[in-house]
Amino acid sequence: MSNALQAPLSLYIHLPWCVRKCPYCDFNSYTAGDKAPRARYLNALKTDLAAEAERAGERPLVSLFLGGGTPSLFTPDEIAGLLEAVRERYVLADDVEITMEANPGTVECGDPAGYRQAGVNRLSIGAQSFSPASLAVLGRIHSVEDISRAVHAATTAGFGNINIDLMYALPGQDVTAALFDIEQAAGLEPQHLSWYQLTLEPNTVFHARPPAGLPGDDTSFDIQQRGQQRLAELGYEQYEVSAYARNDRRSVHNLNYWSFGDYLAVGAGAHGKITNDEGIWRYAKIANPQQYMEQQEQGGDAPALKPVNKEDRLFEFLLNALRLTDGFDEQLFEARTGLSADSLRQRLEPVIKRELIVSQGSGSWCVTPLGQRFLNDLQAEFLPD
Repeated sequence: MSNALQAPLSLYIHLPWCVRKCPYCDFNSYTAGDKAPRARYLNALKTDLAAEAERAGERPLVSLFLGGGTPSLFTPDEIAGLLEAVRERYVLADDVEITMEANPGTVECGDPAGYRQAGVNRLSIGAQSFSPASLAVLGRIHSVEDISRAVHAATTAGFGNINIDLMYALPGQDVTAALFDIEQAAGLEPQHLSWYQLTLEPNTVFHARPPAGLPGDDTSFDIQQRGQQRLAELGYEQYEVSAYARNDRRSVHNLNYWSFGDYLAVGAGAHGKITNDEGIWRYAKIANPQQYMEQQEQGGDAPALKPVNKEDRLFEFLLNALRLTDGFDEQLFEARTGLSADSLRQRLEPVIKRELIVSQGSGSWCVTPLGQRFLNDLQAEFLPD
């Protein structure tokens, strides 16, 4: 696995609390608001960071992502202390990308300038929609005006790399309404847009009680096609199923996931993947925040490493790489998985014949428009037996 050791290394830190959990959300998040035990949790994170630093060694971090939950419930001073703990323990690339998620309704818990001063250089703002009716159905607690205020405050604070999260195929939404959301978001001139379809994930309120008025498959596909066309006209290049960037401001952190890179996990429920001379391994931290804090206070407990076998490596690589609009090459596959290009070509043959994947020459492969429309089915083709 010596080649795979060259994979980029990222760090994910999970901050699990929200003011209110949204009915579509399947992340490891909990309602707490101002009652969240922030100081205790931050101490637990710092203990966890020290242990994870041993996995990193001298490998530099290309990205750091503060996700949630709602990380902007933590003050700028708290975020600054957390990032200082990272700098003390880790080697950071000169151009390291440091992203923090923020919700428009809670970003006021600290001036965005404070987050920028703390070292955050990329802000991801969870707008989801610019329709008051859609925001209400989605259980969002911010207003349309809050979105504009948050983006303008972040821009004024010096953020030159802002992402806005948007959802489509919302209850009662048609093409016109979806395009309106895109126009409003683009009007705020973010460098990046994450535009993804609402899905009813298991263990969510929406899965148990689906909202009325969800668009059918044909309408959803029409929204997708029209939206992709409009985003391109507005200067946003699609580089992944749900990711669009201006001026090549692609997300370093997410690209590392999608290209089967390595990432360290810190925080309740965080998942990690690490490559060493012995193979590729996955691990996860205990999900319950209370139990996580207790565990870290007792000195921590190294999570069990689960090996990623050869069949799973091929599936996991393609599960992510097939999402990339530029495709992927055999050299990357070999480097990240330790498997041969021959094994890849053998598995690709059936879907090539069905025109779901096409060769781009020189050992490079790309999903066709037909494959993109039925991406879930295409990915399932590579599930281990």
